[in-house]
Amino acid sequence: MTFYSRYQNGETQDVYNDIEKLGEKAFSPDFYPDVEKVLIETFERVKFNLDIIYNELININYVFWKNEIGDDDAIIKPADNTDQLFNTLAKSIEPVGKLPQSLKIFYKIVGSCNFAWNYQENENIMWEMADPIQITPLTYCVSEVTDEYWLEEMHEYIEDEEFGSAFLELSADNFHKDNVSGGAPYALQLTQAKSIDGYFLNEPNETTFINYLRICFESCGFPGMRNQSNQSFQNFFDKVKPQLKKI
Repeated sequence: MTFYSRYQNGETQDVYNDIEKLGEKAFSPDFYPDVEKVLIETFERVKFNLDIIYNELININYVFWKNEIGDDDAIIKPADNTDQLFNTLAKSIEPVGKLPQSLKIFYKIVGSCNFAWNYQENENIMWEMADPIQITPLTYCVSEVTDEYWLEEMHEYIEDEEFGSAFLELSADNFHKDNVSGGAPYALQLTQAKSIDGYFLNEPNETTFINYLRICFESCGFPGMRNQSNQSFQNFFDKVKPQLKKI
């Protein structure tokens, strides 16, 4: 049975565990067409789930961040030049590592998402320390890595015995999302080996990028609420969770 068939049959996490065991062999002609189908299906489901969550947040008057023309920044669709931007990103980070394929497919299918509460518009945060899902736009990533000091800084992190790798910042941590001084941003680890997925650093679950998204959807986009008792969130969860697809 193919990875894709198994994924469709509900073995979502086991499939990715088995793909990870392949290492760089996952990119071989024997495996990659099947693996790519799994990635595409995964991020189609991510897109579907984000739309479901967003629509219900609109219904309960959740306050999102807005762009310069006043539209919500909650979900930004992929730009027409996504391939070009991603190629710029990949080339810029090449001296310190490679981007996992999962991030490329995310930006091609999903775009970006930011379900953080807009505390500047309304300081009364609906669910505090909820750690809402947030993946920065591709344009921001390109701007970050093309800064003249970025490579120098990454080389310092690589040479640091405690850290030992470069990374790409993708999300604020749970404290900064609530306008509280906190820790380092959640970031995707960059390695010299080609990979299907990568580790999501500084995030509480110490897991991969795709599994981070999986954990987020288990809590309807707000993983910080898993251990909190809040009736308002519970009502939201009970309505949204049955509609979400497993990734």
